[in-house]
Amino acid sequence: MDCKFLNELGTVTMNDEVVRKVAGFAALECYGIVGMAAKRTTDDIVQMLGLDNIGRGVIVRIDGENRAEVDLYIVVEYGISISAVAETLIDTVKYKVEYLTGVKVKNVNVTVEDIRV
Repeated sequence: MDCKFLNELGTVTMNDEVVRKVAGFAALECYGIVGMAAKRTTDDIVQMLGLDNIGRGVIVRIDGENRAEVDLYIVVEYGISISAVAETLIDTVKYKVEYLTGVKVKNVNVTVEDIRV
């Protein structure tokens, strides 16, 4: 679903793919995140995604009030506190999405798919 904003000059329409990419790049900036992950549904194998497919590790749902719910599927570095990484990740993604796109974030859900050395 697209986001629409009204201002004094007209209407701005933003595709949810933009929000997905902003959230994905913001997640990769966080310490302890090795990459984004996409799980293949056929055999439950986790694939690590490159920068070309950064949005595939992110799911964004936008409600009727232009508020987003963001789901992140990540791969973390071994030896790092997962709870600390997740807390930082949630704060960073929420801030970056709201600041760069203007879309209010209702919540951010983090799923750790794998750990890499």
